[in-house]
Amino acid sequence: MMAKVTLRNLAAHKIRLVLTAVAVILGVAFVSGTLIFTDTMNRQFDDLFNGIGKGVAVDVRAKEVVEGSNADGQSAEPVPASLIDTLKRVEGVKNPIGNVTGYAAVVGPDGKVLGGQGPPQLGVNWTPAGDYDLASGRAPNGPAEVALDTVTAERAKAGIGDTVHVVTAGTSVKPKVVGLMDTGDMMGASITAFDTATAQRLLLRPGYFTDIQVDTTGVSETVLRDRVAKVLPANLEAITGTQMREDAKSDVAGFMTFFRTFLLVFALISIFVGAFIIFNTFSMLVAQRTRELALLRAIGAARAQVTRAVLGEAVAVGVVGSTIGLAAGAGLASLLNGQMMGDDASGLVLTANPIITSYAVGITVTVLSAYFPARRAAKIPPVAAMRDDVAMPRRSMRVRIALGSLLGLIGAGLIAVGLAGSGNPALLVGVGAFAVFLGVTMLAPVISVPVVRVLGAPAARLLGAPGRLARQNALRNPRRTAATAAALMIGLALITTVNVLGASMRTSVEAQVDRQFGADYIVQPAGMGRVGPDVVTKVRSTAGVRSAAAYYTGNANINGKRAGYASGDAAALAEATRLRLVSGSLQPGRDGILVDEDTARANGWKVGGTVPVQFTDGRSQTLRVAGIYAKNDIVGPRLVAEPVHLAHAARPNVGAVFIKADNADAATFEALKRSLSDQPNLEVRDQAALKDNARQQVDAFVTFLTVLLVMSVIIAAVGVVNTLALSVIERTREIGLLRAIGISRRQLRRMIRMESIVIAVFGAVLGIAIGVSFGAALQQALKEDGLSHLSVPYGTLITYLVIAAVIGVLAALWPAWRAGRMDVLKAISTE
Repeated sequence: MMAKVTLRNLAAHKIRLVLTAVAVILGVAFVSGTLIFTDTMNRQFDDLFNGIGKGVAVDVRAKEVVEGSNADGQSAEPVPASLIDTLKRVEGVKNPIGNVTGYAAVVGPDGKVLGGQGPPQLGVNWTPAGDYDLASGRAPNGPAEVALDTVTAERAKAGIGDTVHVVTAGTSVKPKVVGLMDTGDMMGASITAFDTATAQRLLLRPGYFTDIQVDTTGVSETVLRDRVAKVLPANLEAITGTQMREDAKSDVAGFMTFFRTFLLVFALISIFVGAFIIFNTFSMLVAQRTRELALLRAIGAARAQVTRAVLGEAVAVGVVGSTIGLAAGAGLASLLNGQMMGDDASGLVLTANPIITSYAVGITVTVLSAYFPARRAAKIPPVAAMRDDVAMPRRSMRVRIALGSLLGLIGAGLIAVGLAGSGNPALLVGVGAFAVFLGVTMLAPVISVPVVRVLGAPAARLLGAPGRLARQNALRNPRRTAATAAALMIGLALITTVNVLGASMRTSVEAQVDRQFGADYIVQPAGMGRVGPDVVTKVRSTAGVRSAAAYYTGNANINGKRAGYASGDAAALAEATRLRLVSGSLQPGRDGILVDEDTARANGWKVGGTVPVQFTDGRSQTLRVAGIYAKNDIVGPRLVAEPVHLAHAARPNVGAVFIKADNADAATFEALKRSLSDQPNLEVRDQAALKDNARQQVDAFVTFLTVLLVMSVIIAAVGVVNTLALSVIERTREIGLLRAIGISRRQLRRMIRMESIVIAVFGAVLGIAIGVSFGAALQQALKEDGLSHLSVPYGTLITYLVIAAVIGVLAALWPAWRAGRMDVLKAISTE
């Protein structure tokens, strides 16, 4: 019998439950889309790496002395080409081939580097038995020839016989295209192939390879690996081809795992917001069916049966919402795959994981959200069926107030401890903020009463009776108003936090540039580019340039731990970055290192002391602490003498060039641009342009996070629609009486719209207030990590308030239209 009741109720409340299902659909679509997209990307990467190095049994490469040095593609030690003759004499070795890999980008017809900051731009040496096949033409031979992959050639509008502009780390060449390569599915990467000698000269070092790969005459990979290892010098290692491919996969797998987790966090936020809507909907549905449920109890239905009947409706909503959400997620994944891969996009990978997860998340969240309303439904006494004024019992808010206050106090305490600098400040502030957030959510019904009175006052004064009724409707059920507003509050709180942190980051970076950037100009790579040592020479010879300081970066095991460092002419860099010396000297000589105060204090280093350092080439050197300087965000905590870095760097690529000019005027700036005009992968910036570039990067990141959080705001808007629609149905008789005593349809619609606006703005005010508080707390916690200035984007926050009011207007359109079309007599006679 109860199954029939459940089905009848589903059929009777189709529109209401469809609106509820929308929240499930949107949340599940986000989850399933993320899982399907990342599964598809993983499959494409697997296919890519399985196709690379198919004939490789053993790979000879540099040992990774410093963690991550082989992965960055720049720090790894090269392998001498003379080793090939040695490997040929090893029993079982077949066809040893040396590979050269580095940065090489093709310049498009518009004068910009193809790919920009997207997929990698790789330069390689052409090998007949390599990973790529010629689609047409022939292999490059000599410094004036090159082969391109077919996709890059098409983008560059270059065919066989055409001349193309190719930039490498500090070098610009214009070879002729003699061949087009079929590289398969390279995930959008650009491949430019030179002959081996040219590739070594442009990308690596003459007489060296990035690695050497060998095939086997029949012995197993492991046996051949052990044989090869015996003839290698101490700084090289041999790994099997299988391990080589697995290592490449694991690097990508690590990134994809992070990317998946990152997106799922935002998906779960959307689902959390949807839970408020589901809870609200079922609470109102149960309240509207009090007499019906009491009759069921009166004719013999047990409490458990009533609970199961309501939960059965929730399961149905969860199943339908999860099914549609899974399909929508597949569409979202297909869209993302197409946007990221373009013409190289393959079909989607649909595994059991996203299907199971989608249904598990959708049904579980729906059932849990409906559980407490279902429990309340089961507690309705049978005698309630005989009463005319049936209403759900109101529970005391004492427990809610006590628990909300406790959570708020605990959260505030954790934030205070974090800001005091104890433990991990950012983690403590984050956990504390979450506790405060939960506390405010629980206290929202109490907070809503005074806030809604204030927000509704202008409407009551300006709109007369409709405005006063709108305010009273929002106040009559604080729990419902709070639950509806809480969904919007969550999304806007997070969006506000992101915007406050973004604004603080922009202000902090600008202040840092003003405080520490002492150069007139800086030359930096654009996107994935590199700056070669030749660039420094070219810049120094430019008219109007007084000095140019090369800024190198590197990694090493310093005092036994992996650490990054900067390098260059210490005196020149000190002038360019306004580095303030605390003690010692700015002349590190040929064996010195300078460190900032915090690093010196943490390690107990003093001027004249020594520091053991192991570099990426495997060699160790004891460096002398030549000086200690105040914290400098541009230089970083360690500055190694330039001769030391150059002696150990396989490819001493320059991270940036700081320039001091005789006159920092337009003529000097144009002269610098002309000097580097053949290298569009490099950009010349003055202080204003440097700030603008940093601002653009921060804005892009903030926009990306905001877009991900917008889904929760959309779900919250659906919640406002649902609550108002149910509220209109709940107040059918009341609306009929209002119409009977003379209120017009226009006034009725205005009343419902204003009620919606008040609820939406209440949620926005609460969310923005929480977001500003959280953003300020996190900025203080991260003050020592570079987030030195707090900035609140008031204009953006006011815009969010206006958007919330617009959401309120839009959410009320259908409920207000429905209310205005009610038949007065039928509405009055409704029980």
